[in-house]
Amino acid sequence: MFKFLFGFLKKKEQNSTFWGHLDVLRKYLFRSIIAILVFAVIAFIYKDIIFNSIILLPSDSKFITYRALCKIGTLLNVDGLCFKSIELNLINTEIGGQFRFHLLISAISGIIIAFPFIAWQMWLFIKPALKDKEVKSSKGIIFFISSLFLIGVLFGYFIVAPLTINFLLTYELSSNIKNLISIGSYISMLSILTLAMGIVFELPVLIFFLTKIDLLSSQFLRSHRKHAIVVIAILAAFITPSGDAFSMTLVGIPIWALYEISIFVSKKVEKNRKVI
Repeated sequence: MFKFLFGFLKKKEQNSTFWGHLDVLRKYLFRSIIAILVFAVIAFIYKDIIFNSIILLPSDSKFITYRALCKIGTLLNVDGLCFKSIELNLINTEIGGQFRFHLLISAISGIIIAFPFIAWQMWLFIKPALKDKEVKSSKGIIFFISSLFLIGVLFGYFIVAPLTINFLLTYELSSNIKNLISIGSYISMLSILTLAMGIVFELPVLIFFLTKIDLLSSQFLRSHRKHAIVVIAILAAFITPSGDAFSMTLVGIPIWALYEISIFVSKKVEKNRKVI
């Protein structure tokens, strides 16, 4: 009887704790959603800047990335780095399509701009479960998470997306075939490539937490460095369909640098664990 009663009370206490944590999580998620909505509304209002000065800019042959690569190509005597003029004819095939994609881009813009705040809210949720020494060792984590994500987004926007878009738009089976690109196709590609690189650049943060919970070690990362280089080369080739060595190197080197940084981060976590 007493055993059953104690078991029931213990289970009730655990359930109470679970729902309490869920309420706290809901509060932080609500704040994050509000932040996203605020920045999304701002992006929605300034649609001319978002679309004409940001979204459509990588399709312009005068885009800063193309001009910079052409200058590098001139110095290195590599003609392939001076890209051809891009002929982009965006079309809309759906009633309300332009409005729908206006909402989509505004939402994505809101997420990107609000990301540091979202990361901070998630940290506030996780922080109480950590020990004082763990919190101290994680000092500056929000800055690094936000910085890596934003750097990845910029890398995707200025490097990966332009190289991919230029290749795909200038590739042709026959001169008789004209490209009429739907606005959805263009926006989806630009958004996916940009956000994907933002996520890829979070690799050191992911390694940090995986090392914290003993799922990875710096020794494992070092011993599989050769395998990682192969995977990075494949990823770089996939991201840059043009397949030229310079473009692949341009994309692969930062990702490889992230892997090396991840090894350092993992080693640092292990060192702090020994001290603790």
